[in-house]
Amino acid sequence: MSELQNEVSELERTSATAARLFDIRRIIGGLFVVYGVIVTVAGLTASDADLAKAQGVNINLWTGLGMLALGLFFLVWLVLRPTVPPSAAELHDAQDAPADRPDQEG
Repeated sequence: MSELQNEVSELERTSATAARLFDIRRIIGGLFVVYGVIVTVAGLTASDADLAKAQGVNINLWTGLGMLALGLFFLVWLVLRPTVPPSAAELHDAQDAPADRPDQEG
């Protein structure tokens, strides 16, 4: 019996790790930070001709900083409110509960 409990607890830990790893906030935040760094560097190295094209506004710098801020927001949100997968009891209760769907007649 304890071997079964060990196996179940190992599966729960694996599920929690997978839920945290594939959280969409991590992917979106990471991509915005990476692209924000690239666009910010492009804005910092902009030439006078580039600035003239944008009527004197360093659009790459401002866009890059905005992307960095948004990416960091997503990553901070991920740290402050991590994803918690449902427990085995919650999953069992959800499977036993009748589904209240309008497409099903009962």
